[in-house]
Amino acid sequence: YKVFTPFKNAFIKRLKEGLPECVTAPTVRGETITDLPAIRLNYPQQSFDETGFPASEKAAIDRLRQFCTQGAAEYEARRDFPATEGTSRLSACLALGALSPRQCLHRLLVEQPPALDGGAGAVWLNELIWREFYRHLMTYHPDLCKHRPFIRWTEQVQWQSNEKLLKAWQRGLTGFPIVDAAMRQLNETGWMHNRLRMITASFLVKDLLIDWRTGERYFISQLIDGDLAANNGGWQWAASTGTDAAPYFRIFNPTTQGQRFDADGEFIRRWLPELKDVPAKAIHEPWVWADKQRVTLNYPRPIVDHKQARVATLAAYEAARKV
Repeated sequence: YKVFTPFKNAFIKRLKEGLPECVTAPTVRGETITDLPAIRLNYPQQSFDETGFPASEKAAIDRLRQFCTQGAAEYEARRDFPATEGTSRLSACLALGALSPRQCLHRLLVEQPPALDGGAGAVWLNELIWREFYRHLMTYHPDLCKHRPFIRWTEQVQWQSNEKLLKAWQRGLTGFPIVDAAMRQLNETGWMHNRLRMITASFLVKDLLIDWRTGERYFISQLIDGDLAANNGGWQWAASTGTDAAPYFRIFNPTTQGQRFDADGEFIRRWLPELKDVPAKAIHEPWVWADKQRVTLNYPRPIVDHKQARVATLAAYEAARKV
């Protein structure tokens, strides 16, 4: 399969034939296994809050059960708003193998049977299928794991190499609050809300015209739920280089994305304390408010003009198509 919808249809057809089988955990053979001495790795150590990402299999299963019972039905309505707990937060468990996709599918369909026919839970089911689709693509199109785009003509896009702009994006200092809050969340916690992954990826590629593979590498270096296929698929979608990707002329406006998905700036203030005194109506364009109030903010102005960047990006893609 090269297109998501036929893959999804085949996937659901298989699910309707029977739920994925989940075997019970094996019994402990005995208490004779002795503890091994701790291994100390010569890598920088960083504190980790397990309340956000449970490290044990039991905690992962408990969270899966709770989400499928209480959260999956509301997922469609809440999933795009980063200030709320509207997602499952199970991606790290899946990436690390504490949960399997079969477990997730089985539990979802036990708790939310209408999901198979578009009812409650269908949107989360769709996300699970997307995850499997990206793994399917990487299996049957292995060039994807060798830094190649699925759409070959996009190899001709002339990317810009600008270390200053890249660092601003990585550090959350672009002057676009929703982008900066998202990047600081990533850097601090190792996780980023899915809507924000789309916004920040679009900004790097289509506002800064920086190669999507640069962003892909940075994300995988930071993400606690880093998964080669899912990360590659997400970046190729945002960059319009992958199969079933957003068309190249679809370019997110970071300001309006913030206004739409964090209207009162609750998420932004959580990660950008320097904007705590900016009114909600002005939080997405704080420089405009600061100029009117004649105050100085300890926050950068936008590093690019979005309208000009959009024109430049469209020109770069259109030129690549003609090569």
